[in-house]
Amino acid sequence: MTTLTPATDDAVCAPRLTAADHAIGADAADVVATTLKALADPLRLRMLSAIATTADGEACVCDLAELADVSQPTVSHHLKVLRDVGVLASQRRGTWVWYRIAPDYRGAVTTLLDRFAPAALEHQRADRPRELTGLSDVEPELVRLAGSLAERGPGTDPADALRVVRESYTALARRGGMTAHLVPLTEHFARQRLVDAATTRAADRADGGTSAAARPPQVLFVCVANAGRSQLAAALLRHYAGDRVVVRSAGSVPTGGVHAAVAPFLAELGLEPDPADAADAAAAVAYPKPLTDDALRAADVVVTMGCGDTCPVLPGKRYEDWVVGDPALASPSGVRAIRDELDVRVRALLTDLLPDLTLPR
Repeated sequence: MTTLTPATDDAVCAPRLTAADHAIGADAADVVATTLKALADPLRLRMLSAIATTADGEACVCDLAELADVSQPTVSHHLKVLRDVGVLASQRRGTWVWYRIAPDYRGAVTTLLDRFAPAALEHQRADRPRELTGLSDVEPELVRLAGSLAERGPGTDPADALRVVRESYTALARRGGMTAHLVPLTEHFARQRLVDAATTRAADRADGGTSAAARPPQVLFVCVANAGRSQLAAALLRHYAGDRVVVRSAGSVPTGGVHAAVAPFLAELGLEPDPADAADAAAAVAYPKPLTDDALRAADVVVTMGCGDTCPVLPGKRYEDWVVGDPALASPSGVRAIRDELDVRVRALLTDLLPDLTLPR
């Protein structure tokens, strides 16, 4: 990796690399800037978000006119701008034109709405916590942690525990965000992975699926950032079912923390975890974590919400795809509506998984 020597008041800046060799090309920058300029309008971003979260992935002008007090011709103008740069595709059916995210842009739009936009909102928060740093040399703590997990998990190979702990720490560190609580979060995450791996091994050894029938069903909720929809769904299911269902949540590209707009709704369900408290069981639900093979293989039901093709499909699993809006970008009333929609879906899932469970009205 090339290192730049920082300039001081008494030194001459002498970079060791040529900026033109490392910067985005001029032609590419022009294309990207044109697209970003088309996106840089509040109403267009809201339209894009609305289209991306409809049940069938498309909307017409009459649907989108409800987003703002503007005329349908104005809505059509904004949609045309997005279509001209290729972000939207359109199709005329009868007297109406229907718009959807262009296939080449689906992944980019998901990144924009699920990662970039929430990060921009979080950066503007006045109460954003100050940056904290973690340990300068974390390896001894990880070794200690792996030994503790191996002792607490009968049949756990110490070498395997150390591998999982190191992988878990690295995966959580890559999310970004504060690093002060990475070790206790690593303990939660690594322990969850080891338990899931043991569950899968037991199921593989069982004949005729007797192991799966004897244990509680395991449900995995997956979205992109694991900071909103999947967290709310997991919290609701845990709230209603308790330990009768094993609940996991994960993100295909997890962020550094739960969205600020979602935190109050988790608190309503009794989830106000202290990430520094390794004994806090609630934290096993309420922090973003990456999707792993361990969680997928151990799950009986996998519920996806907006993660698209990034979630692998394994044989023998029950998959459901819930089209639900992203609470990270919604108003408080919008988050409440999303929470209520998830509540209906979670209740229906529990009625199927646990027919004898009595749910409150």
